[in-house]
Amino acid sequence: MARFTLPRDIYHGKGSLAELKNLKGKKAMICIGGGSMKRFGFLQRAEDYLKEAGMEVELFEGIEPDPSVDTVMKGAEAMLKFEPDWIIAIGGGSPIDAAKAMWIKYEYPDITFEDMCKVFGIPELRRKAHFCAVSSTSGTATEVTAFSIITDYEKGIKYPIADFEITPDVAIVDSELAETMPQKLVAHTGMDAMTHAVEAYVSTANSAYSDPLAIFAIQTIQDKLVASYNGDMEARAEMHDAQCLAGMAFSNALLGIVHSMAHKTGAVFADYGAHIIHGAANAMYLPKVIAYNAKDETAKKRYGVIADYMKLGGANDDEKVSKLIEFLRGMNDALNIPHCIKNYGKDSYPTEEGFVPEEVFLERLPKIAELAIGDACTGSNPRQPNQEEMEKLLKCCYYDTEVDF
Repeated sequence: MARFTLPRDIYHGKGSLAELKNLKGKKAMICIGGGSMKRFGFLQRAEDYLKEAGMEVELFEGIEPDPSVDTVMKGAEAMLKFEPDWIIAIGGGSPIDAAKAMWIKYEYPDITFEDMCKVFGIPELRRKAHFCAVSSTSGTATEVTAFSIITDYEKGIKYPIADFEITPDVAIVDSELAETMPQKLVAHTGMDAMTHAVEAYVSTANSAYSDPLAIFAIQTIQDKLVASYNGDMEARAEMHDAQCLAGMAFSNALLGIVHSMAHKTGAVFADYGAHIIHGAANAMYLPKVIAYNAKDETAKKRYGVIADYMKLGGANDDEKVSKLIEFLRGMNDALNIPHCIKNYGKDSYPTEEGFVPEEVFLERLPKIAELAIGDACTGSNPRQPNQEEMEKLLKCCYYDTEVDF
């Protein structure tokens, strides 16, 4: 038996933020990140809609990119004081992910962060509050998923929380919010969405329910991401829907080692002045992982199907895999994303000498590989890498060398 879970209601299209005024409840806490939602007037609009619904509203502001365990605990404390029956998370992946984790702690004040990270081990939620997620970026799709990514800065590790309990009750996918994204964010979130769809399609947990969502998302991202990056707002609206469809696919079909590696390399070099932004990490690693996974015959066939839907050509599956890799690398070039960690600058753009020194990477490599193997996303990858293979794969992602194993 398999399970397929989505939010009960998904409101999509321009102006769908107004659905907030139809929520039923007494108190709503809005969780947001930096100032962009306030600056562009969406926060005020959300507050007004909730007050129109007859709710008392309180804000929890300032959720940082790559939200920390500390922020989660502070947010849960604020919820315990205010006692909302609706949690409204507005923004990109960071505020929504943080709010999901706060929700768990609000409902179960004694739960530890370690307990939260037990895969599909969270107790039943909705005893105190329901959850509405409003996405402002076109990539993470956390508004429809059973996942949350929280960073433990003491360890320099990003931890995925995975449980159908944290799938939001209501998702609002309003493309007007996505119009505010800066160009770099369009690139990174777009490649995050592409990775979600590709990994979901070849995951060992794929199904007849997730496959059509993944394929349609891939086709749309292929057609619309670069145009969205270059300022086409119609393409951006289509990307906002496509990333949500990719999220529906991977939330149920799960992911693979592109994400395992991205989770474990994202914050581990922070002492050298930067993070490897999640979407950029996925973009760099995806071609390498495709080459690695394609040694598995079933995965190779499924990559071939993706290439067929993308109309990339190729006389056999080996050629189709090569063309898929070539296409994705070309898309990275069009989006100004580096091909490897060695050329990843502090600003995330390609550079001759990246911010992660070679000796530091090699010194930390065994631990990164070990943690990536243990990541929640590894279990559904088509090939199960051992320590040696994971280290070799990560080296290919550092140096941009061929995957021949």
